[in-house]
Parts: sequence; structure tokens; C-alpha cells
Amino acid sequence: MRIAVTGANGHVGVNLCKSLLELNHEVRALSHKNTQGLKGLPLELVKGDILDYQSLKILLKDVDVVYHLAARISISGDSDGMVFKINADGTQNIVNAASECSVKRLIHFSSIHAFQQKPHDILLDETRPLVESNGFAYDLSKATGERYVIQGVKNGLDTIILSPAAIIGPSDPQPSLIGNAVLQLYHNKIPALVPGGYNWVDVRDVVSGAISAIHRGRPGEKYLLSGHWHSLEEFSELIHRYSGKKTVKTILPFWIAKLGLPFITSYSLLTKSEPLYTRESLSILSEGNRMISNTKAKNELGFIPRPFVETIRDLLEYFKMNGYLT
Repeated sequence: MRIAVTGANGHVGVNLCKSLLELNHEVRALSHKNTQGLKGLPLELVKGDILDYQSLKILLKDVDVVYHLAARISISGDSDGMVFKINADGTQNIVNAASECSVKRLIHFSSIHAFQQKPHDILLDETRPLVESNGFAYDLSKATGERYVIQGVKNGLDTIILSPAAIIGPSDPQPSLIGNAVLQLYHNKIPALVPGGYNWVDVRDVVSGAISAIHRGRPGEKYLLSGHWHSLEEFSELIHRYSGKKTVKTILPFWIAKLGLPFITSYSLLTKSEPLYTRESLSILSEGNRMISNTKAKNELGFIPRPFVETIRDLLEYFKMNGYLT
């Protein structure tokens, strides 16, 4: 089967491309800038951009399935407008190009952030409404992109929507935002934790669900790919357990963390680094829904999220083998 992938050099993309190639599929990847993670893989690279419609037509010519992974992840707003352009306008381009090129199936990666998180005491499943106009920039951009995909379904495009929780695990060559957080905790560069946590899902399980969606996903349906909720305290403790390194144990209340945001922002600007704590990330950690259902994905895609302890162990081993844990 001939399969195209946007966002192929990202965390999910690299793992997905490797798995597809192992299954003897022909893979064509959209190449924007950095393709280091794809180096040495026997796939076809198409130079282009998610906002360049003509390059998308080249990418999708004569393909059976396209995975749309390309996205701009942000926990710091959308100061230059590119979060919305890539996540919303870029998705609209993919929907239009897939229709024009008669792609048999589009598998679109949305996000758990596209859904309204409240109410917290009610199970969050595929029927939960999407974020409206009062959400954060990233959430709004993913919800808007998903609405474009849903409109494509109404127009006859065979589409599956996958909505993963916070993705973590090997291989993470860039590394990703969450991978960087693991490294910061390992190197003891985070002075304190906050009381919250999140739903974490292994990248390998996300890829397995995504591949299963080729044949088992029902047209026009969406599937939540969630894993397990763990606090930041548990996160840090697992890194300590599997690395032997001393990790942060201090937990500060959210109100103190919020008071420190201006200093964190200034430090990140000086060091040109991505801050772990922002107004958005603190909101996610404190208000993210803990009751995220993956029942539909389990029943229809055979999705089975592995234990979080296994994910942390394997990610640390990957970082060790690739020289990140010096």
C-alpha cells in the first residue's frame, strides 16, 4: 500500500514511518526542513510545506492512505499566528488535496485538547463537544482543524480522526516537548513540581492504533487514544527509580507557580528554551480531565495502552543509548 505522511519527522511521524516500512508499505513523507529523524529510512521524500497546496498535490498523487500529523504544538499562545495557520489552515489544505487526489482514506491526528475538558466529573469520550472561542490558541487551532475534517467527511471524504493524549516514549530524536521535560527532570533542572498531572500515552501504542485504523477504523469516526493519568510527582519518582538520579520532590501550590510565571518566561527568553510552566501548561495540569475514555479505540482498533512505568523505562534507555543522559 502506498502511504503518505505529513509531519513525518516529528515524534509520532518517525515511529509511524518506521512501523509502516516494517510492514512493507511504500512511504512518502512531506519534507519541510529537518529530516534528521528519517535519515537512512527507505522512503520517498517530497519537499514542501503543509501551507503549500501544490506540494501537497505532489505528495498525495496516487497514494492510498494519508496520515496527517503535521502540527505546531504550543503551550505559549500563538504570537506569530503560525499555530492557527499550520493546525487549521494546513488541515484544510490536506482535506482539499486529499479530495482532489482521490485518496482512499485520510487519517487525521487531532488532539485531546480539541475537546472541552469540563465538566471534569463526567467521562470524556468521542461525544464531548469541541472547544469553542474561549479556549487556548493550540486548543482552538486543533478544534478548528478537526471541524474542517468533519466537513470533508460530510462531502464524502473517507476519514478517521485520532485524538491522542500527551504522547511520550521512544524513539524521540528531536526530542519532543515532553521528551525535553523528561530530560530536564533527569538533569534536575526543574526546581519544583506542581500538584497536577496528565494522561500520558506511549507513542508506540499510538502508532499501533493509527496503523490499525487503516483497515479497522470506521469511516467518519473519531477515536480517543488515551493512556493513564499520572501526577508530575509520580512522573519524577519513576525517572528516579529507573535512572538512579536524584529528581525533584518539592511540590508548590499552583498559586505560587503562577506568581513565578514572569520570571520563568524571562529566563526562557534569555536561554532560548521552551518553558515547562506557562499559563497554558499550568491550566492543563490543574484542569485537564482525568476521566478520558479509550473504550471505543480498544473495542474497534484493538488499542491497548501499555503501563506507564514501561514507557518511562524504555524512554530513559533510548535517551541513554543516544547520549542524552550524560
